[in-house]
Amino acid sequence: MLTVITYDVNTESPEGRKRLRRVAKHCVNYGQRVQNSVFECVADAATMVKVKAELLELIDPEKDSLRFYSLGSNYDRKIEHYGCKASYEAEGFLTL
Repeated sequence: MLTVITYDVNTESPEGRKRLRRVAKHCVNYGQRVQNSVFECVADAATMVKVKAELLELIDPEKDSLRFYSLGSNYDRKIEHYGCKASYEAEGFLTL
């Protein structure tokens, strides 16, 4: 199942910048960054429940926001990509 995670963290204070770094680092553990604050994560439902709970602990809900878009298992037909950044195979191997 593919889930897209997006976030907007208020960085007007040092605490906000710290939250932004923590949220970004946490998302890197579970998915591929496709834009600055957008990650695509291929994971089962139980893992996504865990990720959501962990991310909700990191943000300040009065100042920040999180969005989760569940695209399901047939996500490859639901995504269109245009522009300069190359697309990637979400379930493929990462090459360094």
